[in-house]
Amino acid sequence: MAQNTVEKVVEKVEKVEKVEEIGVTLLGLGAMGAALGRAWLAAGRPLTVWNRTPARAEALAAEGARVADSAAEAVAVSRLVVVCLLDDASVGEALAGVELAGRDLVNLTTSTPAQARARAEWARERGARYLDGGIMAVPPMIGVPEAGGYVFYSGSRELFERHRETLGVPAGTTYVGTDAGFAALHDVALLSAMYGMFAGAAHAFALIRREDIDPVSFAPLLADWLVAMAPAVHQTADQLRSGDYTKGVVSNLAMQVAGTPTFLRTAEQQGVSPELLSPYFELMRRRLAEGSGEEDLTGVIDLLVA
Repeated sequence: MAQNTVEKVVEKVEKVEKVEEIGVTLLGLGAMGAALGRAWLAAGRPLTVWNRTPARAEALAAEGARVADSAAEAVAVSRLVVVCLLDDASVGEALAGVELAGRDLVNLTTSTPAQARARAEWARERGARYLDGGIMAVPPMIGVPEAGGYVFYSGSRELFERHRETLGVPAGTTYVGTDAGFAALHDVALLSAMYGMFAGAAHAFALIRREDIDPVSFAPLLADWLVAMAPAVHQTADQLRSGDYTKGVVSNLAMQVAGTPTFLRTAEQQGVSPELLSPYFELMRRRLAEGSGEEDLTGVIDLLVA
């Protein structure tokens, strides 16, 4: 009896050793996790999944995924362990007490840069290599190369290179540095810019909301204008690097500040709150008072980080 038990254990270990180099263990089957899992399955990658709510694993099981009864069991199967959970606390809870030694842990859970750095150290103390990721896509873009989705990765360069091909199956990959917090920082920085754009678009639509202007007809004008303005970020970056905020200026700070009252009066006349514009205009006025009127808007950045 004891001999049979030993043989079964040895057989299980041998199977794990064969699978762990090519397979993927995925923890978390929310909308994004499930999309990731389907992409790996479609590519023929052996996939082991675990989710706190077992019912969410049924669809992937029907497509060929192995469903583990616990996070510990799932982690034991593959060298590459991908985590896509609700938040950083969920990662700690799911992996509490789980043996991570020898595992390559890729954390795609949305977190702050500080949380990512702390989680990297947490993984190192447990004998695992760590890579953090920031997903720049929504679930329908996963597994669809032409959709343009990609994932920022930071942390162990060696780990990234080892699994680059597998990680590139669901979406493109962009490595941004050995600092484990850089993927999250790039993620939040881009999303912050996105929300700023959405705020500007919301104000624009609000201005025309009560007029006989079709928002559907207005939308292409707005989209084209935003696209036309987007390259300005390259000049901002160049000015930040050089430290010369007057370099290549077309409309200087003094001129732009002088024009802000028109925007505020227009909002008032249209019955639109200026709350999305006012904070930025205030920063512009502060920078003009402290800096040069001949510079670009780049100096506002220094006010934000001061």
